[in-house]
Amino acid sequence: MTERKAAVIGGGVIGGGWAARFLLNGWDVAVCDPDPEAERKIQEVLQNARRSLPALYDRALPEEGRLTFQSDLGEALDGAAWVQESVPERLDLKHQIHADLTALAPPNAIIGSSTSGFKPSELTAQGARVIVAHPFNPVYLLPLVELVGEVGRCADAATILRDVGMYPLIVRKEIDAHIADRLLEAVWREALWLVKDEIATTEEIDEAIRMGFGLRWAQMGLFETYRVAGGEAGMKHFMAQFGPALEWPWTKLMDVPDFTPELVDLIAGQSDAQSGHLSIRALERLRDDNLVGILRSLRRTKSGAGGVIVDHEASLPPVMESVLPVTVLRQVPETWTDYNGHMNEARYLEVGAQASDRFMEMIGADAAYIASGLSYFTVENHVRYLAEVHAGDELKITTQVLATEGKKLHLFHSMTRGDGTLAATMETLLLHMDLQARKSVAPQGGVAEALAQYAAAHRDLAMPDGAGRFVGQRAAQ
Repeated sequence: MTERKAAVIGGGVIGGGWAARFLLNGWDVAVCDPDPEAERKIQEVLQNARRSLPALYDRALPEEGRLTFQSDLGEALDGAAWVQESVPERLDLKHQIHADLTALAPPNAIIGSSTSGFKPSELTAQGARVIVAHPFNPVYLLPLVELVGEVGRCADAATILRDVGMYPLIVRKEIDAHIADRLLEAVWREALWLVKDEIATTEEIDEAIRMGFGLRWAQMGLFETYRVAGGEAGMKHFMAQFGPALEWPWTKLMDVPDFTPELVDLIAGQSDAQSGHLSIRALERLRDDNLVGILRSLRRTKSGAGGVIVDHEASLPPVMESVLPVTVLRQVPETWTDYNGHMNEARYLEVGAQASDRFMEMIGADAAYIASGLSYFTVENHVRYLAEVHAGDELKITTQVLATEGKKLHLFHSMTRGDGTLAATMETLLLHMDLQARKSVAPQGGVAEALAQYAAAHRDLAMPDGAGRFVGQRAAQ
């Protein structure tokens, strides 16, 4: 059995998202869907995913896997370690598909269902070996997957899902609609009543969410948000103050408005007025760009989904070195571009700083070294902007040691685009510092030895074009 092959059964929005998530994390993916438009739909999802998922990371994702489309279910399942069913929410259809999957999939393969509502006991009622693996759209960006079912299979599934950068949440007890969709259903019901009773329009309800509590939920969820709202006294104070309100007749959660043609037309009309001027693909790109920006902010503090990205990035394989080490290999996110559509000039400095940080790690001047009281400080940079860089471009930086004498370190970073064009160079002068004494000192032990090895390896290389900005008295300080 191929260890890194996934079979996706059903190539709609969710199935396409699953295919993109596995494919961009280096897995081979076989898609099986009788829809003649399945390949086109999958490719459109992949176009969005290739633009957004790598932009979450400051390191390159693995080389993209191989995508195939199979009309024969057995061929799609052959060698698969993960099988994901994403067919429509009809129990009879799922029973039929799961019977075939159980019979044809490799014995050790995980079979997951994307169902948003059915319990595993319902899915396995006819003997299928399936678990619930319920994701959230877009699957290639949002990390949450709710796992429900047999304990051992869920544990094995969680290991695989972490490998592709997801956050598996194992649900303790099976329940209709699992956890997250039950919460969403409650908000959805209340929103329908607000529209029906002419309290608010669809746009006003969306504004209430995205201008207010939606921003808090992204970083803290529900309970932690309310804990903060309780002030220094915390959750007990919040519950004492606002708990009685739960008995007031504020909500209609236990009632559902009739889906009359009039209500459907009212909501559809308001929704079209709200964002009907944008195509679905344009809305998807807008959503993805915003999610990338939010998630990149969250990763700075490892809050919520940001922590998942940081942990996954740490597990990504390093780029193999040549004579010049590759210190950055990443994609440019949309948030790095300016009004001209180019990468903002400050981002050149940022990505050059990432190269310096990575080189520090490579010579042993890492977090543990800093904790011991020693580090390098940048004292001067010189950046040359040589070619345009746009969102989605892949950047590679190689780093050359130009000089290292005592406490000084002189680096030269060369930044190329994916097409091989030299986009920029950055020359960096650093001093090795004692963090307690706040003065420059010579590097210690293993760091000094590793640096000497790099310096020796780079000594016979040609001086990069444009290098040598730090000379004479300035470099000797």
